[in-house]
Amino acid sequence: MMIAAAPVVCACGVQAQAPQRRIAAINPNQMVALRNTVSPRLATAVDQGRMNPSTPIEGMTMYFQPTAAQKAALDALLEAQQTPGSHYYHQWLTPQQYGSLFGMNDADLASVKAWLESQGFTIESVASGRNSITFSGTAGQVESAFATELHRYLSRGEAHFANATELSVPAALNGVVLSIRGLNDFRPKPQLQPHRQSTAQFTSAQMGGHFLTPGDVAVIYDINAAYNSGDTGSGQTIVVLGQSAIAVSDIEVFQKAAGLTVKDPTIRLTPSTGTSAKVQGDEAESDLDLEYASGIGRGATILFDYAGNAKGVSVYDALRDAVDNNLGGIISLSYGSCELDLAQTDFNTLEGITQQGASQGQSIVVASGDDGSTACYGDLTTNTTPTTQEKSLAVNFPASSAYATGVGGTEFVSQDVNGKNAGTYWQPASGSDLVTSALSYIPEVAWNDDPQSGSYANQNGAQYALSAGGGGASKFAPRPSWQAGVPGIPSGSFRLVPDISLNSSADVGGYLYCTSDQSAWSTGQQGSCTKGFRDSSSNGYLTAGGGTSFATPIFAGMVAILNQKAGSTQGLLNKQLYTLASNASTYAAAFHDITQGSNACTAGSSYCSSAGASEYTAAAGYDEATGLGSFDFNALTTAWTATTTTTGGGGGGGGTTGSPSFKLAAANMTVAAGSSASSNVTVTPVNAFTGTVSFTVTASPAMTNGCYAIGNASVAGSTAVTTTLTVYTSKSQCSGSGVHSFARGGTATASVGRGQRTPRSLPLGMTALAGVLLFGFRRVRQVARSRAWTTMALLALALTAGFAGGCGTSSGTASSSTTSTSSNVAAGSYTLTVTGTGSSVTASTTLSVTVQ
Repeated sequence: MMIAAAPVVCACGVQAQAPQRRIAAINPNQMVALRNTVSPRLATAVDQGRMNPSTPIEGMTMYFQPTAAQKAALDALLEAQQTPGSHYYHQWLTPQQYGSLFGMNDADLASVKAWLESQGFTIESVASGRNSITFSGTAGQVESAFATELHRYLSRGEAHFANATELSVPAALNGVVLSIRGLNDFRPKPQLQPHRQSTAQFTSAQMGGHFLTPGDVAVIYDINAAYNSGDTGSGQTIVVLGQSAIAVSDIEVFQKAAGLTVKDPTIRLTPSTGTSAKVQGDEAESDLDLEYASGIGRGATILFDYAGNAKGVSVYDALRDAVDNNLGGIISLSYGSCELDLAQTDFNTLEGITQQGASQGQSIVVASGDDGSTACYGDLTTNTTPTTQEKSLAVNFPASSAYATGVGGTEFVSQDVNGKNAGTYWQPASGSDLVTSALSYIPEVAWNDDPQSGSYANQNGAQYALSAGGGGASKFAPRPSWQAGVPGIPSGSFRLVPDISLNSSADVGGYLYCTSDQSAWSTGQQGSCTKGFRDSSSNGYLTAGGGTSFATPIFAGMVAILNQKAGSTQGLLNKQLYTLASNASTYAAAFHDITQGSNACTAGSSYCSSAGASEYTAAAGYDEATGLGSFDFNALTTAWTATTTTTGGGGGGGGTTGSPSFKLAAANMTVAAGSSASSNVTVTPVNAFTGTVSFTVTASPAMTNGCYAIGNASVAGSTAVTTTLTVYTSKSQCSGSGVHSFARGGTATASVGRGQRTPRSLPLGMTALAGVLLFGFRRVRQVARSRAWTTMALLALALTAGFAGGCGTSSGTASSSTTSTSSNVAAGSYTLTVTGTGSSVTASTTLSVTVQ
């Protein structure tokens, strides 16, 4: 069983217990192999010999797997969090709570740290979720500690390094260590497609062609209704993940050219990943992701979290950072690895990260890929020939994760963009460029530009031959229970990709963006967005592209708006998406069912195998070419919030059964120790709530030497209002008028009326909690009877071990901060719970504060 340690009474009176010890004394002379730890990419790589043993390797991470009981309890909790009517519906965990329930015992973590240090490694950090340790060292230390060899390789014309043999760990860690990542540098690929015309023009008297900007997207997918009602994503944070540094000026000139308010992203170099560096291809990817996430989620805070240049690190380290520090409620990831390139341990490790994110209420949206039904085709580099594997049916991960939403691609019919029907859907040019020219929704088909790519590939390399939306069946992820109920879903045991799709074509209605990355420029182009969207040359070149890389941040921006409208983060979106689509009338009203085209490889026998050429065709309902299709955003959010606001609130925001109420949302913030930072707290009225809302704020763990100020919010109509929360991180700032000291997390209480939920810190008595879990779930029909008692009992045991985040950190919880000996707040991550009270109604929300 999980529970072994003696209980510790927290400030709120809840008894919290640490997970049991799992590791005996570590004997370095008794080693066991970790299976499936050699990259499948080595099968076609050319060995170039051993690495120099003095080569430094930063950012290596040892991941730990949960016990069987912890895994079963976590699965049950995730189901409960997404089941309307469940007591835990949308009650999200903090990373610290996750660690206290599903992480490692403190003593075990200390044992592993001590062993790593004895091997000469430097410990960089221990995850807040207590499920990984990041460390650095040299190639020689790696070989000695893990009984392997590190070699240099030539793979598809590129230089790489990787462990040549299976890794080994001390026998005492057998069954505890899941994987050790950072021992090869095969990075996931950006899902960006270049526009294939050398002189791109748009909505102009010169050519009359049409390209998309955020304003066009808002028209085509019906987002303007949300903007007009004040829903812009305010109070939400979108974390955009990348593998390259950027020039913020590129984002600024894009926003100016698109007619948007200039709003810089917050930049975060993923800790322990080396130094900041620009990387061709990846820089362009990051630019467009930031531009379209901010261009659609106009009121949201945009946080760019990117990996540095250390060997072996990648965007997946940024993903771990975004989850383990709960940096935002939405994570946008436009990268992917062909599943056939992943070892089983790679999949299990990364799936664990996305699962933790789902438990914390984070919506992870991922590009499904740009190589159609043959995702491994993306491995090609210049002047290489496709292998059998690269022609095989495959999907990309993390789009295939059961805890992420895979975003696929559609395209418009060419005649509706550049042909005889263009006048129906676009404003005509009148001698000057029109930044927003789309008039309405434009019918879509499955994205597949393979036929148009042939001549471009002949000129620029085989890697450009495919240009189609990724989709198909996973080889790793079992079919989730929510992927059902929609006509067209085939029988089978594995997860299907994608879930939804948006326009992704680079050639038919491609997207304009701005970047200093010259690998994205056309031949002869002299700059990017120096005169509006054009360069300064006489040709007026545009930077244009496509791919599910665009669809993904666009969808992330939409999710920010949805979260604001719903009053809280929504976590894993898929259960609600498929539930809405399973209702025929809702599907017809809110979704655009794509029934024409396919994502099959159609570029010819030089690039396609017969197997790859046979899949997948768009059809009525769900299909592996476009998923559920695209959607009318206004209709989708209307249907979505009609369901969620009648079944319970999320993120502690409180639900309603018809009585006046309100919901709260707040953006995460980063602040330097000794300074201050502010976040908007949004109050959204429900069912004609009016009145003045006052606030209290608690911090977990205790924010010693910190304080806050927040004004009341007056709600007088149906429109959301905001107030400003300012956090001060120096004792010297905490003596002024209107400034309040933080209470310790879990001390705040909320009146819980009909239809309302307790705050998400869950300061509940453990006996009552276990009773709810063991008996209350019997009324939830979505929980299969065959597993209800077993999983709920396990969940009860796990949760009885303590929702420690409700009381600060428990014994056995690795705090993200250290005790401060100065007058400033200690560096680390803190969770603030903002509780609002007005007219006898109480609601709460949480935000993360990172003190640097």
